[in-house]
Amino acid sequence: MGGLQRFEQRLEQAISGVFARTFRSAVQPVEVAAALQRELDNKAQVLSRQRRLVPNSFVVELSDGDLERLAPYDSALASELTTQLTEHAELQSYVFPGPIRIVFESADDLGTGRFRVRSQAEAEVTDQNRRPSSQRTRAVLEVNGTQHPLRAPGLVVGRGSEADLRINDPGISRRHAEFLITTPTPQPGTTTAAPVHVEVHDMGSTNGIRVDGQKVARAALRDGSRVQIGHTSLVLRLLQETSQVVDGV
Repeated sequence: MGGLQRFEQRLEQAISGVFARTFRSAVQPVEVAAALQRELDNKAQVLSRQRRLVPNSFVVELSDGDLERLAPYDSALASELTTQLTEHAELQSYVFPGPIRIVFESADDLGTGRFRVRSQAEAEVTDQNRRPSSQRTRAVLEVNGTQHPLRAPGLVVGRGSEADLRINDPGISRRHAEFLITTPTPQPGTTTAAPVHVEVHDMGSTNGIRVDGQKVARAALRDGSRVQIGHTSLVLRLLQETSQVVDGV
């Protein structure tokens, strides 16, 4: 029995056939499963002779009507799709950079029975920087939808357990890059907060770093600067004095 046939049987058992009847003339779950499987096959990137990196974050776009019909069953469908992708990845020696995430969204340009898939590799990010600090957070790094405070003197980003910000990306070295932040001392008698200064340094990584598309060894950063390390982008955000940030949110 093929993987897609097993997927259909599991889905039928999970939701008692209700989904299949509801979607009889609309998007079929097995078509979505096949499309997600193709995303893995088409976007696999060679890591070694026996390992290939594939996307783990998927957005399935549907018409408004199909999305509304899907709503009561989206959790069950996402769970079964995740199982199907995991099985396919094991057979093909694919490697996910982080947990599989599947969400469903509406698209105005799609009619009933039509759908579209977007995917990308999103590495799992773990903030291990637990040094106590009384400083106000004035800068954050945005990584795969999460924000991580950047406080003086800075932090090290890498794949290893010793990194302050650990990213499970095979293209990232154990200690890949260091972000340094300094705040100039304000002039006496002034109440305006001095602007922060942020730099990024390559720590002798295998694949190097890029800042706004340019390969560099070190560079000063501004608000919105995008630093590419491995397959992951980190965006610097400088915060207003009234802004608040919650660690890892």
